[in-house]
Amino acid sequence: MTVVVVGDIVTDIVAVHGGTVAVGSDTPAAITITGGGAAANTAAWLASLGVPVVLVAVVGADAAGAERVEELRAAGVRCLVRSVVGASTGSIVVLSGGGDRTMLVDRGANGLLTGLDIEPALAGARHVHVSGYTLLDPGTRPAGLAALALARERGATASVDAASAAPLRSVGGRAFLSWTRPSDLLFANLDEARALVESPSVAPIDAAKRLAAAIGGDGVVKCGADGAVSASAAGVVSVGGRPATVVDPTGAGDAFAAGFLASWLDSGSAADCLAAGAALGAQAVTRVGSRP
Repeated sequence: MTVVVVGDIVTDIVAVHGGTVAVGSDTPAAITITGGGAAANTAAWLASLGVPVVLVAVVGADAAGAERVEELRAAGVRCLVRSVVGASTGSIVVLSGGGDRTMLVDRGANGLLTGLDIEPALAGARHVHVSGYTLLDPGTRPAGLAALALARERGATASVDAASAAPLRSVGGRAFLSWTRPSDLLFANLDEARALVESPSVAPIDAAKRLAAAIGGDGVVKCGADGAVSASAAGVVSVGGRPATVVDPTGAGDAFAAGFLASWLDSGSAADCLAAGAALGAQAVTRVGSRP
């Protein structure tokens, strides 16, 4: 019984800089080119935990696409990744510094994902995890909605990661939440959760409660070094953050989702799931890049 992850796969160009970016001038940085994409990252972290996982995504028929697929296969991910002639594999420039990161995004071939990519992948799926970027993009939203609908029809559980605060504010929190209902789990960092509930100062516990009520499942709010909160009909549980030396926070939320899901699918308690997510997220920030 596998986990099917639906969404994005990209090349990350990560620039780790030590101080404030000198706008209009030069800023020293250590630059690394590596695999990324929220869905691909989560799939790779799940595979590292021994969870059977399938990634559904689209790349260009280019060298970058071949490299991204090969490295995921080497990591233990089964790739149902379509390659499109004439399209470019997605890429992201990540400016990482001071424990935070800013991303410049070219979705590329990720924007070509369709419902036809989804159905063959869901045979035997125990759980379906959809990257929020798939729902935020109008062109791929039908594919994300199809993945969630098919999961429900076939008796699989489902989760969504909210992905990114700025596009959430653009589409509106209520609209995004309507696309996720009903889901078993919704992951969001605090900024994303505030965008979803359309309240810029709501506390993490209240945000988690409101997310849970909105989707009819569990709302999980990631608070970085401050830990995480989970709310459900059974109540609210929180855990503190794990100590870590932050080198690059890129992909930490994807790692958290993988750790949480692996424990959740193994019938872990809410506290166990949060602790597993926090542990993997803390591991992720100690290295450059977003993969195990």
